[in-house]
Amino acid sequence: MKKLTLLVTMMLIAAGSLMAQRSVVGKVTDASGEALPGATVLVKGTNNGTTSDDNGNFKVDVPANANTLVVSYTGFNTQEIVLGASNVVNVTMEEGISLSETVVTALGITKQKNALPYSAQKVDGSDVSRSRDGNVVNALAGKVAGLNIKRNNSLGGSTNIVLRGNKSLTGDNQALFVVDGVPVDNTNNNSTNQKSGRAGYDYGNAAADINADDIDNVTVLKGAAASALYGSRAANGVIIINTKKGSKSKGIGVTLNSGLNVGSIEKSTFASYQKKYGAGYGNYYEDDSGKFLSRDINGDGIDDLVTPTSEDASWGAKFDANKLVYQWDAFDPSSPNFGKARPWLAASNDPTSFFETAIGTNNGVMIDGSTAKGYFKLGYNHITDAGILPNSNIDKDMINFGASYDLTSKLKAYSAINYTGVKAKGRYGTGYDSKNLMTNFRQWWQTNVDIADLEAAYNRTGKNVTWNWADPSSLVPIYWDNPYWTRNENYQNDGRGRYFGNVGLEYKLLSWLNLKGQMSLDKYSEYQEERIAVGSVDVSEYSRFDRTFEEINYDLLLNSTQLKLTHNLNFSFLLGSNVRKNEIYSILDKTNGGLAIPGIYALTNSVSARNAPT
Repeated sequence: MKKLTLLVTMMLIAAGSLMAQRSVVGKVTDASGEALPGATVLVKGTNNGTTSDDNGNFKVDVPANANTLVVSYTGFNTQEIVLGASNVVNVTMEEGISLSETVVTALGITKQKNALPYSAQKVDGSDVSRSRDGNVVNALAGKVAGLNIKRNNSLGGSTNIVLRGNKSLTGDNQALFVVDGVPVDNTNNNSTNQKSGRAGYDYGNAAADINADDIDNVTVLKGAAASALYGSRAANGVIIINTKKGSKSKGIGVTLNSGLNVGSIEKSTFASYQKKYGAGYGNYYEDDSGKFLSRDINGDGIDDLVTPTSEDASWGAKFDANKLVYQWDAFDPSSPNFGKARPWLAASNDPTSFFETAIGTNNGVMIDGSTAKGYFKLGYNHITDAGILPNSNIDKDMINFGASYDLTSKLKAYSAINYTGVKAKGRYGTGYDSKNLMTNFRQWWQTNVDIADLEAAYNRTGKNVTWNWADPSSLVPIYWDNPYWTRNENYQNDGRGRYFGNVGLEYKLLSWLNLKGQMSLDKYSEYQEERIAVGSVDVSEYSRFDRTFEEINYDLLLNSTQLKLTHNLNFSFLLGSNVRKNEIYSILDKTNGGLAIPGIYALTNSVSARNAPT
């Protein structure tokens, strides 16, 4: 009897559940009656939902306690449909605001997005500044369809930005940057060797001088049709940046932005150092085992075991705590191990201990205000980056000013002035080179060498006390310097000061016709200094590169708003002229044959007569 009662109860519950929900069917179309396939139909307040098929039809189960459908489709306004007694619901979607979104296109012309015959994608400024990255180009990663951003992991390194794939196998594929109508140079001034993957330094790309905190929005113009007004240099697309134009409410406002980035190396992706074998390449050396040099170091007439210091690999003798060996620091008079043999053991601190904690800050303040006739803004940002390698840092100062004022009811004056100052020291070496320590650490190393001992040796002496002596009887580096010598003596430094901005007048001739005259300027001077100290494995050297860039544009534009000729026909036009002037100066000079006096880094301190500069 109990079993029968339970069965009846379950059947009643199931029947109640079936009666407690209903199936709603319908069709999703646009205003013209065209079906919208793939529209999302959700029951509000539940997890029930479906999508419309190729004909726009849908079917969804609606519980008794729900009475609203939420219908959405890309490019259309989301609708909420309250259900009545009928189980058939047809939905007509209204065109969304996003299709008629206003965007700023070439030459600062404002257009409706749905009226453009080409692709233009807009990114809000808050999405760009949120990451607090010192390079605004990096902040665009993952925010624009078809935009491929490849950033360098070195300190202040360059970022490659390509729209819709490479257009050239050998030429430049970078998009053009335009800030408030000012074309901004994004030249990468790395050496030819560095660009091809060989030795050098990555000095970054010039678009990093743009302040992310000052950006109101970014519009990405893709393809030749979108960028035609900028000529051939915009063949790879245009990144149009519009800066902030003061607070929307009248009065004075103050905005503070602050960010902190902390980084470290990921040891799981770094080289893994074995702890079983030490310096050497095999049985090629002087002692009976063939693993060590055999020299009388302490003068007792008996040959001692000595590390083959000239070798930069670890295929040598197996580690053995009972075996005493004279190692690289036994020949450093300042070392506590000078003249002493040490147990043959793997080092406690491998090269992963060489790296430091990277810390970056980005702090900014902006004061702005507006009245019925105009606005002003004044901002300042200070950005610092301390790298993961010793003696590496970048300091950047940014000042942004902008203002607009209605001189009359028809005449408006405006201006924007930006300054960026950058100073850097100790950028990371690239390519296969003694100044790129990753070449050393990831390929050539003795696992018996302790990084902490190398640091102590440099701090004690200030000299190139290396683990890689040519021979215990010839204490000069053969392949590799002490890494702390490399970072503190063979470093580079560089700097750049840049001004860019515009000044212009805009006159409303008619309610639908504007005349604008504008002058814009982008100018910067930069220098790069590189040095190799006397006593390094490479020949000592000092080089200096200086470059000045200037571009001035004069624009006169007659621009109409969109005129409605008929119900289905609109008309607008642009008539204008541009005069552009570029001046670029650069010079590269270096010493020849080494430095005559150690520690003096000047072009005149050359052993031999210098070659003609480039």
